[in-house]
Amino acid sequence: MAVEELQSIIKRCQILEEQDFKEEDFGLFQLAGQRCIDEGHIEQLLEIIQNEKNKVIVNNMGWNLVGPVVRCLLWNKEDEKRKHYFLMLDLLVKLCNPKELLLGLLELIEEPSGKQISQIILLLLQPLQTVIQKLRNNKAYSVGLALSTLWSQLSLLPVPYSKEQIQTDDYGLCQCCKALIEFTKPFVEEVINDKENSVESENEKLKDELLKFCFKSLKCPLLTAQFFEQSKEAGNDPLRCFASEIIGFLSAIGHPFPKMIFNHGRKKKTWDYLEFEEEEDKQLADSMASLAYLVFVQGISIDQLPMVLSPSYLLQFNMGHIEVFLQRTEESVFSKGVDLLENGLLRIEDNSLLHQYLEIKSFLTVPQRKKSLAMLQLYINKLDSQGKYTLFRCLLNTSNHSGVEAFIIQNIKNQIDVSLKKTHDNKWFTGPQLISLLDLVLFLPEGAETDLLQNSDRIMASLNLLRYLVIKDNEKDNQTGLWTELGKIENNFLKPLHTGLNMSKAHYEAEIKNSQENSQDVQKSKDLCSVTVGGEEIPNMPPEMQLKVLHSALFTFDLIESVLARVEELIEIKTKSTPEENIGIK
Repeated sequence: MAVEELQSIIKRCQILEEQDFKEEDFGLFQLAGQRCIDEGHIEQLLEIIQNEKNKVIVNNMGWNLVGPVVRCLLWNKEDEKRKHYFLMLDLLVKLCNPKELLLGLLELIEEPSGKQISQIILLLLQPLQTVIQKLRNNKAYSVGLALSTLWSQLSLLPVPYSKEQIQTDDYGLCQCCKALIEFTKPFVEEVINDKENSVESENEKLKDELLKFCFKSLKCPLLTAQFFEQSKEAGNDPLRCFASEIIGFLSAIGHPFPKMIFNHGRKKKTWDYLEFEEEEDKQLADSMASLAYLVFVQGISIDQLPMVLSPSYLLQFNMGHIEVFLQRTEESVFSKGVDLLENGLLRIEDNSLLHQYLEIKSFLTVPQRKKSLAMLQLYINKLDSQGKYTLFRCLLNTSNHSGVEAFIIQNIKNQIDVSLKKTHDNKWFTGPQLISLLDLVLFLPEGAETDLLQNSDRIMASLNLLRYLVIKDNEKDNQTGLWTELGKIENNFLKPLHTGLNMSKAHYEAEIKNSQENSQDVQKSKDLCSVTVGGEEIPNMPPEMQLKVLHSALFTFDLIESVLARVEELIEIKTKSTPEENIGIK
């Protein structure tokens, strides 16, 4: 019945001129064709489409059947008639109006969600490429529309992070990236081949659309993508291969990446990149940072860089890209900033990086992570003396993290040690400059009311630094300026610390006593209990666990008190003994 109905519609349309086709005819053709597919009359439908007499009708109306055919291919994966569906799709792509087909295919690509996104993209990329290549006018616009639609859908897919996720590729992103490269290649080649033959304006438009796509791809998925670490597996990494192809496209269409990386952010550009209407500066910055990471850390096309560029020059231009990464909270993105910084620093000799390079403000505020702390040490090692001094001051003022501050104080101690051993003066870690730095170290932020447990790492590092200074610098020499400032150190640091320790120990001892008195009742009821320490309630936990926490705090206070007593003992010995006696102090 459906076949007869379709034949009846076609017979009536055969006697009409193309311009006389009505909207009603299109609707009836689509409904009848849809019924033929639904009822399984696919072979008869193929005969109708292939009939030369129906060429004009199929050219104008056939694109309406693409949707039903595509849905059959997606839904009926085990259907024995799949080969007929594929044949029909190929015929429709070959015979139908390419302009209408383009819009129809893009609408189909925009429909699905989840795992179906990759399925329909992989199914329609080849037909879409064929349709665009058939278009005679506005090809650049069509390429741009297609790439934008494809990218928008792919950006909805989760980016695989682990090697296992990349290999299983559950959502098909890796497969789509590979297929998207093959889809784009003919248009890149067209730009290359038509530089002399084509209409310049159309060629430039196509280049612009391809450039947009490359920038978008650098941002998603490549900004967050992770790559195989072992070089022998690099060739099997689909996302790395995708990145390599995108960078290759940039060079092929006349935008080699060295120009782009080194000129992004400059007030005066030496290359004219497109002012994208939909691209904001932040998005472009993400793309450029991603490109810098791929080149310098992953080594993709790094051989294109001029060999004359110095390590400090490369680091200078990567500073902005590093900052983009470090401003992000996602570990996969943040870690790339750390890797890019490490890559730049490892190229530079120790103590040779001028203090003027201290430009990465965001890096100074987020060094708490384990890998970042190791990177911070590398950064410190590369800086000259003034740079180290400036960095230490900045971090002590901004970190608000006891562990990081303890790390910095240990580095200050190391630099003082180096300075005292040198024959020539180092003004940054001796005398007045050092005293100014010690003012940030040897003090309690809130006096005796400071939370000693929260700041224990910093306090212990400060006491150890003070002990070192007392031992290494005699009162007579006073190279560090310590002995001139001793009264201020006692008033701002040692005395408040004594008072704070007494208050804190008394408080915790009272809490232990209270917890012990109440523990029997709690054990009988088998409930959890809570204890308030320093104005904050310890989370509910078994009484024995809370007692362990409280005793651990007391142990920390005893340790601080022990080191404090040793420091005061050394100060007393130094101020009362002769220089000869000081020799035996260790």
